[in-house]
Amino acid sequence: MATDDDGYVYDEESGEWMPSSELAERQAAADRVEVRDAVGNLLTDGHQVTLIKDLEVKGAGQTLKQGTLIKSIRLTGDAQEIDCKYPGIKGLVLRAEFVKKR
Repeated sequence: MATDDDGYVYDEESGEWMPSSELAERQAAADRVEVRDAVGNLLTDGHQVTLIKDLEVKGAGQTLKQGTLIKSIRLTGDAQEIDCKYPGIKGLVLRAEFVKKR
């Protein structure tokens, strides 16, 4: 990546000169992981989700039933895993394919 005096940089990928702020914005967008629920809705931190099927929680001896509401999820950086809080279960991580955005 080459730089000139006006704050423009050469983007190797597109073969264009562009403002350095625009290139940084593009690179940040490319680094973000999109997490989508079972029906394709984009999930972000703080969303509420419901389970679309019964899930047996390993190590907790509990089964979460279909329709259970999970409040305030957190993304983990993995495209298929979300971190959740649920009463009585510590460190609950669910696969995005088993939830639907509420």
